[in-house]
Amino acid sequence: MKHCMLNTRFYKVLILACFINLIPVIVPAQQNTAYDIMVPPEKGVRCRAEVLNGDTVPVVDLYPVDIETQFVFRNPKHYEQWTRVKYNVKKVYPYAILAAAKLKEYDKALAAISDERLKKTFLKTCERDLRNEFEDELKNLSVSQGKVLMKLIDRESGKTTYEIVKQLRGSFQAAMWNALATLFGNNMKCEYDPATEDIFIERAVKLVERGDF
Repeated sequence: MKHCMLNTRFYKVLILACFINLIPVIVPAQQNTAYDIMVPPEKGVRCRAEVLNGDTVPVVDLYPVDIETQFVFRNPKHYEQWTRVKYNVKKVYPYAILAAAKLKEYDKALAAISDERLKKTFLKTCERDLRNEFEDELKNLSVSQGKVLMKLIDRESGKTTYEIVKQLRGSFQAAMWNALATLFGNNMKCEYDPATEDIFIERAVKLVERGDF
């Protein structure tokens, strides 16, 4: 009986010793399994993951997909309207992108200026900069192209042209220019509405962005 108990204790000690001796071998092996995230895996796809209720769930980001149906025109005049809007968007969209980028830069710089006098001086500089950048080319735009440009500036910057002029020149100047715009059938306070009123403009922008037009 004593012999049996001794053997049992011996095996327990032997197993424990083997386990202890294996630990230094196992740990480095686990530490060496680190991978370079820039190197694609040999199999499968690497993605982010989240732990939900104890389970590791893969998280995959899907790119937005535009689903469009073939547009049905009511009559030749409707098709002609679409063709004209598409042409105008392609012509003025680059100006809207550049103007919106500059306006965002100006807003960021203004946020860092606390002195009102310096703000007014800076706004005058901004106005002069915009004039030098766009005035000569925008003079050649038609009335309909100017209207599309106003909508696109609102689309890209989140500001109507009335709000922009008000910021640069004050309320009186903004009201005066808006009154002048109404004589030509425009409204500087109009906002971009891609779902209804400006659906043609939005469709044309998507074509330009995809390089299909």
